[in-house]
Amino acid sequence: MKTTFRRQMTLIVCVLLVATTLIGVSFWALFTRYVTDEKQTSMRETADSVVQLTKAYSSFYLRDVEYRTNLAVAAAASGSDIVICTEEGQVCICASDIQNCSHIGHSLGRTTAEKVFTSGGIMVSSEASRIYGSERIAIAVPVTAEDGTRLCIVMVSMERSELYALTTQTIQIFLLVSLLAIALTLLATPYLTRRETAPIRTMASAARQIARGDMNVRVPTGYQNEEMEELAVAFNNMTIALQNSETVRQEFVANVSHELKTPMTTIAGYLDGMLDGTIPEEKTHYYMELVATEARRLSRLVRNMLEISRLKDQGIPPDKLTDFDICEAAGQALLCFEQPINRKHLNVDVDMPELGLSVHAMMDAVTQVLHNLIDNAVKFANEGGTLSIRVVRRGDSAVVTVGNTGPTIAPEELPLIFDRFHKTDKSRSTDRDGVGLGLYIVKTIVTAHGEDIYVTSRDGKTEFTFTMSLTK
Repeated sequence: MKTTFRRQMTLIVCVLLVATTLIGVSFWALFTRYVTDEKQTSMRETADSVVQLTKAYSSFYLRDVEYRTNLAVAAAASGSDIVICTEEGQVCICASDIQNCSHIGHSLGRTTAEKVFTSGGIMVSSEASRIYGSERIAIAVPVTAEDGTRLCIVMVSMERSELYALTTQTIQIFLLVSLLAIALTLLATPYLTRRETAPIRTMASAARQIARGDMNVRVPTGYQNEEMEELAVAFNNMTIALQNSETVRQEFVANVSHELKTPMTTIAGYLDGMLDGTIPEEKTHYYMELVATEARRLSRLVRNMLEISRLKDQGIPPDKLTDFDICEAAGQALLCFEQPINRKHLNVDVDMPELGLSVHAMMDAVTQVLHNLIDNAVKFANEGGTLSIRVVRRGDSAVVTVGNTGPTIAPEELPLIFDRFHKTDKSRSTDRDGVGLGLYIVKTIVTAHGEDIYVTSRDGKTEFTFTMSLTK
């Protein structure tokens, strides 16, 4: 498996090689062209100078020693080879060897000579290469008298290898510097790469620890690299979320196990007693009713857990929100508890607007909230006590309060009252049919509507209050 370091190293080397090659080729082509153009311009200037010198000596240039000396000086100063050709193109004077030059007698050719005079000067590199016997760059310029008479042709040339030598030296310097830069990059890359990948290796190690169940692991923060800092913070936040989820999961499993253990133990005990004859046949019906009661309790637990899961995952669908009278819904929910209220001889105190209050919410869900709160109030109200329902308008919300007289909930229990499976110690003997999910479902439904719910308990009176948005 290739590591990040190897992949990055390979990528950097490939990019450097490709970039260096492209830059080198481009630079070599541009520099060669530039040097060639500059040299051609220099040779043309030298040729023009020799033309003026030749015109000054007019028809005596072939015999004048001073002219030939000046011609040799011009050739040495310009670093070029200079020859004088007749108007037919035949070499008659060579600046490199005034007395006896091997180039004398060679010819550019009549056709080329004619082109030189008609065009005012042309490149004659191939003709010069033939005369000198080596690759050259050459330019030929005509010399004419004032009356237009053709006098001769000046040819200035240089070996092409000299031009290549100049460009080759420059390219060698470029390649040397490029190789040095690549070498320094390759030496620095391992350090830089390992420094950049160190946080990733740390996070990978932390992830392996989390996979083994250690949720307390954290990765260091404070990196100068903004992306790594964001990744480290996100990783720690993820770890905290996983830790919280694991805690909730463990608590949920523990709570569910606790709630399921009692009814299942009861059912198993009664059934075993009836099967082995411990329970007399005349009491079988009584204990079967107890088994049915525990089975219904298990069914309610499962149903409530499924309802909570649906609300947590899906929330309140917008198409389920309707306008309805919450006062009417509260009244209908109250009627469902007529028999339990009468059995405990409770006084019912109802305070709602005569014209009602229209709210925009999920009617079935709000009805379940009212049922759970009223059921909770009836269960824990003292015998002959008071059950109260109050609905008032406050701004853009309807405020619903369900209360009862009875045992006061301890202040330390109030923050936990809406927790899943939570039961206060005082209520366990009273609410043996409950599963500890009623108030949790109420909290979940109200929160899903974007509303709030809270509880107060003091001086022998407990009240649950929640809000719902009024119809606009």
